[in-house]
Amino acid sequence: MLTLIFLIFMFLIFGKILGFAIRAAWGISKIICTVVLLPLFLVGLVFMGLVGIAFPLLLVIGVVALFVFRD
Repeated sequence: MLTLIFLIFMFLIFGKILGFAIRAAWGISKIICTVVLLPLFLVGLVFMGLVGIAFPLLLVIGVVALFVFRD
């Protein structure tokens, strides 16, 4: 009986830790995409001669960031 209670608590605790790990990994991946990959993508578009696409995309991202990420 004590083993069963131990197993139940173990699965509850490690389930919560697993949920936290998944949320943390999702947050880290969003940060990497917005801080690293998005600027590299825009610079790549400019170097390939697609400034006509890169500049409006940069403006849209800037306006969205201005209104969404207010403190």
